[in-house]
Amino acid sequence: MKKTIWILTVLLAAAAVALAVASRQQPTATAPAAAAAGPRQTPFIAAAGRVEPASEEVKIGAEMDGKLARVAVEEGDAVRRGQVVATLQNGEFIARVDLAKATLREREAQLERLRNGARVEEKREAEALLREAEAQHTIARSERDRRQNLLDRGAISRSEFDFAARDVETSRARLDAVRERLSVVRTQTRPEDLKRAEADIANAEALLAEAQAMVEKTIIRAPLDGRVLRRYRKAGESVSGKGDTPVVSLGDLRTLRVRVDVDETDVARLHIGQPAWVTADAYGDKRFTGKVVRIGQALGRKNIRTDEPTERVDTKILETLVELDPGQTLPIGLRVDAFLEVQR
Repeated sequence: MKKTIWILTVLLAAAAVALAVASRQQPTATAPAAAAAGPRQTPFIAAAGRVEPASEEVKIGAEMDGKLARVAVEEGDAVRRGQVVATLQNGEFIARVDLAKATLREREAQLERLRNGARVEEKREAEALLREAEAQHTIARSERDRRQNLLDRGAISRSEFDFAARDVETSRARLDAVRERLSVVRTQTRPEDLKRAEADIANAEALLAEAQAMVEKTIIRAPLDGRVLRRYRKAGESVSGKGDTPVVSLGDLRTLRVRVDVDETDVARLHIGQPAWVTADAYGDKRFTGKVVRIGQALGRKNIRTDEPTERVDTKILETLVELDPGQTLPIGLRVDAFLEVQR
C-alpha cells in the first residue's frame, strides 16, 4: 500500500514538471508570430460627428441698438440673399432722409439759377425800376429848384426848402440802388459763386447719403440663400449692435456636412475624397453616404460629446468635414456616428 502511494506521488510530480516546461515553451514559440503580425487595424475610422449646413449656421442681428418693429420670417422659411428678415423702428431716420432730400433740391435750384443767370423778365423789371427812379429823382430836383426860388424871394420858410432837399437825396439814393440792381442782373455769375453753390450741393448729398445709411442699418437682410434655422427674437424686443443678440440664424441646406472629431491616433489614415458614411440612432441602420472634403490643420479639444460613461474628454482630435451626397436629409445639429473608409 505504501509502495502504491509512493508511485502515485512520483507520477503526479512528473506530470507537474511536464506542464511547467510546456507552459514556458509556449510563449517562446508564439511570440515571434505575434510580433510579426503587429497591431490589428480596422478598415474604417469611427468617430462622433454633428450635422451642419454647408454654409455653417449663420447668426444675423442688427448693426445698431434699437427695438424690433417686425420680424418678417419664421423658422423653416426659405430666404434669398438680400431679403428683409427684420426691421428696427426707424421713423426718426426716415424723417432725416426726407429733410436731406428737400435740402438737396433747394441747393440744386440755387445752382441752376446761378448758371442760368437772371431771366429776361427780371432784367425788364430792373430796367423799369431804373426809369421810375430816374423820373422820381428828376421830379425831386425840379421841386427843390422851385422852392429855392421861393426861398430867395422870402415866400417860404427855410424848413420847407429843407424838405425838398431831403427828397432829392432820398431819390438819388434809391436811383443808385436800382442802378446797382440792374448791373447785378446784367452781369454774369462769378466763378466763386458757382463753386460755393456746388460745394453746398456736395454737402447736401453727403448728408442725404448719411441719413440713408442710417435707415439701411435699421433693416436686417439675409446674407445668403438658405433657410431660417432658428428665430431668437420677436417684434417689440430690444437688440444690440454688438452682435450678442442675434435675431435669426440661417443655413444653406442644399448641401449638408458632418463635422467629425477624428482621434489623433487615426489622423495618418485621413485623406481628401475618402469615402464615408454616417448613422444615427433615430434612423436605425440607415447609412448616409458622403466623402471627406476638408481636413483640419491643427489638433484641438473635442467638440462633440457622446455622453458615454467611458468617453475620454482629454484626447486630442482633428476636425474633419464630410460632405453628404445630394438628396439626403438630416436635422441640423443631429449627433451621428461617422465612419471613414480606409484604403487597404
